[in-house]
Amino acid sequence: MTVLPTFSDVVAASARIKGRAQRTPVLRSRYLNALSGVELFFKAENFQRVGAFKFRGATNAILALPEDVRQKGIIAFSSGNHAQAIACAAREAGVPAVIVMPEDAPAVKLAATRGYGAEVVTYDRYSQDREEIAARLLAERGGTLLPSFNHPDIIAGQGTAALELMEETGPLDALFVPVGGGGLASGCALVAHEVVPDCAVIGVEPAAGDDARQSMAAGHIVKIATPRTIADGAQTTSVGDITFALMQRYVRDIVTVDDAALAATMRLLAERMKIIVEPTGCLAPAAALAAAPQWQGRRVGVLLSGGNIDITRFAQLVG
Repeated sequence: MTVLPTFSDVVAASARIKGRAQRTPVLRSRYLNALSGVELFFKAENFQRVGAFKFRGATNAILALPEDVRQKGIIAFSSGNHAQAIACAAREAGVPAVIVMPEDAPAVKLAATRGYGAEVVTYDRYSQDREEIAARLLAERGGTLLPSFNHPDIIAGQGTAALELMEETGPLDALFVPVGGGGLASGCALVAHEVVPDCAVIGVEPAAGDDARQSMAAGHIVKIATPRTIADGAQTTSVGDITFALMQRYVRDIVTVDDAALAATMRLLAERMKIIVEPTGCLAPAAALAAAPQWQGRRVGVLLSGGNIDITRFAQLVG
């Protein structure tokens, strides 16, 4: 039986990670408000430790393990941000970590993961299965596997981002959240349902990888080929059973944006808000701006999920 996290789990996660994860700022832009006609609140997880929201879930999941289990080590697989988060959180907890990462992951993410002290095992994301590699490592070495999204403690940790946002902003009419595997979206939707039941939670995927949208429409999990998109943090092939169950209950809609819109939004946020947001982190703001006609005069939250991108690559995309 699938065990779903509850709002109380998010509250417990908030207490567990306090003093470890950053309480990231909520940013405003008069220019973007005027441009869109919407009152926008940007939860800036690009300023989170390791540069992404993933540190929340990784820290919560590791600290939630019994000490004797934790000391046997952590194994994870990730395209980058979860990798860095697990590596950093494991180092702080004093436990070893092995991370399975695609060989074409951004160099800055590979370097940071190794820099936090984790062992990195690379693979070809288009021809190899990262879950099979992680399972083999787990059988050989032991430890605990902490997946990047389909885990109750990971989801509860990610939900703390929305909890903080709504504590600061008060009621929101809508909340746009990026969707890869669904950990952030499902955790935030769980919080919104409890705190502001009328808030419409909108998940956002890259147009090239709309498995969550297809899954919601079909009523069951749809798996796709690894999508080719600049949103490397959302190059997942399917959502998880836990995240999907929560999204079915609490996410109102899934929309998509293409790579051109992501690059344009990266440039817009850099020029007008003076912040660097990675392509995946631009999923929510790109969609919120595109949907502005539907939300005129309303209060809309936007999750900026991360800012980890090589500066040369950033310049190429926004140039």
